[in-house]
Amino acid sequence: MKRGTVYLEPHLTEWEIAAKEAIRTIKSILGDIAADIQHIGSTSIRTIKAKPIIDIAVAVNDFEAVLQKRAELEKADVIFRFDERPEQLLFVMGDFEKDTRSHHIHVVLYGSDEWNNYINFRDYLNSNTEAAREYEAVKLSLAEQYSDDRIAYTDGKKDVIDRLLSEARVWKSNQLSK
Repeated sequence: MKRGTVYLEPHLTEWEIAAKEAIRTIKSILGDIAADIQHIGSTSIRTIKAKPIIDIAVAVNDFEAVLQKRAELEKADVIFRFDERPEQLLFVMGDFEKDTRSHHIHVVLYGSDEWNNYINFRDYLNSNTEAAREYEAVKLSLAEQYSDDRIAYTDGKKDVIDRLLSEARVWKSNQLSK
């Protein structure tokens, strides 16, 4: 997907395959540095349309250990974009000559709010069709309105994401208490 643009596609099984391949590549480089690696984001939610960018969350205990692997990651076309510590490191994959991105790799601390939010949001929307459809409706409206403004599209989702994350926390708590 060209950077800065927004369009949504129906769920594709190819996204799951691409996520597994990226996870395998990242795991082969990071080894035990990665406590867990998961496919997240809208492409991991089977019932909704999504931007065709695979989001991967990599849980680690040490950002410095990941940065020491930066050259190896870049040889595998996993390119470092920026450092948002203490929240996360961002890596991307794509065709940089065409200014497109196919993957966003979010490196976060294992057990952090960021990690838990990524996993809980995905799991909640995959288990709650009504919440997934609500999220999709907001995404579709914003994509139509902001097809050339990814920042406005992302900002427009904030309120519904915050509310759904709150619901996801309650849902996860109830799952754990069963």
